[in-house]
Amino acid sequence: MFSKLRKIVKEFVDKVSTKELSEEELEEVLQELEIQLVENDVAFSVAEKIASDLKEALTGRRVARGSDVRELVLTTLRDSLKQIFTHKAGLDLVAEAREKCREGEPLRLVFLGVNGVGKTTTIAKVAHLYKKNGITPLVAAADTFRAGAQEQLKLHASRLGIPIITGKYGADPASVAYDAIAHAKARRYCVVLIDTAGRMHTDKDLVEELKKIVRVSKPHYKILVVDALTGNDAVEQARFFDESVGVDLVILTKVDADAKGGSALSVAYEIGKPILFLGIGQEYDDLREFDPDWLIERILG
Repeated sequence: MFSKLRKIVKEFVDKVSTKELSEEELEEVLQELEIQLVENDVAFSVAEKIASDLKEALTGRRVARGSDVRELVLTTLRDSLKQIFTHKAGLDLVAEAREKCREGEPLRLVFLGVNGVGKTTTIAKVAHLYKKNGITPLVAAADTFRAGAQEQLKLHASRLGIPIITGKYGADPASVAYDAIAHAKARRYCVVLIDTAGRMHTDKDLVEELKKIVRVSKPHYKILVVDALTGNDAVEQARFFDESVGVDLVILTKVDADAKGGSALSVAYEIGKPILFLGIGQEYDDLREFDPDWLIERILG
């Protein structure tokens, strides 16, 4: 996990802490760092910020070689990365669902994301999280476009022992969301997890469909699911969905297979939305609450 990013950081720290660098040499090394970060899925704006923070910290500083410089560089990197993750979710979805239940209505979560990012599996993981905490969620299979989408959710629902509301393929997905919410209110379910279609994020019909689902369901949170392995495309997807229907929270999937590690930095910085969870495997328990300090230490080694 993040092995390439960790290697880049280590090599940079070694370069600047083992010999005295002139300002010209430092500029060269920082430019090289910037290029390497971009090549490993770090958005240009993020790479530029990190390089700029390091330049400011190192230029003209009179510090002893070796450990003192190393500590200065690591501290600067740590502070720079922390500034990227200023938007922390600080959200307890379980507590929120219980609170909504006391108010007599279900917590409504709409999941967004293109096909292939692991949205269906992520919904199942969130459902499992609720089940573990004594709350039975209701799933709304509002992707009535992709063949097999509802069957996938049905399979997860069956394994987890949770109810699911479906519709015919080609039916209005907003009506499936509406029926699910009405059913949840009638049966006193505390939370509704609403799946949506994930065609190409440039599809205008999809955008209109999502806007209607959001209008009808009035979600408390719109959660974007993005795949860490898609690199900078994850940022483009995040921007598109945020501009089209709005994004409140992000779940980053397949982080366990992400050797580069740039997507987490890029998505957090570029759209300024908090990352809620990291998907770190295929099992239902493989959903980790996002902790910026944990991720930063993985990068810094």
